[in-house]
Amino acid sequence: MRRLTPYLMAASLAAGCSGRAPVPSTSDVASQPPPATWGSYDAGGVPGGPGLRQHYGLGATAPDSLIARWNSDIGPDGAELPQGKGSAADGEKLYATACASCHGVGGVGGIAPNPRLVGRDSAAEGFRFASDPSRTKTIGNYWPYATTLFDYIRRAMPLATPGSLTDDQVYALTAYLLAANDVIPKGTTLDAAALREVKMPYRDRFIPDDRTGGPGVK
Repeated sequence: MRRLTPYLMAASLAAGCSGRAPVPSTSDVASQPPPATWGSYDAGGVPGGPGLRQHYGLGATAPDSLIARWNSDIGPDGAELPQGKGSAADGEKLYATACASCHGVGGVGGIAPNPRLVGRDSAAEGFRFASDPSRTKTIGNYWPYATTLFDYIRRAMPLATPGSLTDDQVYALTAYLLAANDVIPKGTTLDAAALREVKMPYRDRFIPDDRTGGPGVK
């Protein structure tokens, strides 16, 4: 602050000679009340609490239409699946152009860390992932719900342009990957109703976590 003092004094003198308003000092600025758009919160985020810190009031309340557009996740029961449909044949073509560069031709895996998507090898069929963590988890030998496969592709793929696929394209890719894993027939066309009916091979290996807390949680 000592180094700033001569400059502030010089600025004040210059302003006085030119008829302009003097430049406020740092103490003057600090003493001014915050704008009405600011809020005051303490370190714990409590409005008006002790140890106040200023909040700049940036941003705006998100409208319901924007929240609805972002709220696109799909649960295991597939209740939120959109309209549309896609065939495994169309999905195979789309996979070659949009997915194979990362996940490998036919979904056998690409350059790390891009995972393998297709595979139902006999070793994995025993579902020994807990005892042998080196086993590769694929869609066919591990995923419990086909609906969440649609959800993940729709929201997160392709990696460089997530969310760019149409619902028909996502249905097609989902159908192709399920067919490639021998979960559904090769010529299948999926829509919301058909996808809800798909049962993954190892769904029953998963136990829902319905714990509510307390001494029973270990």
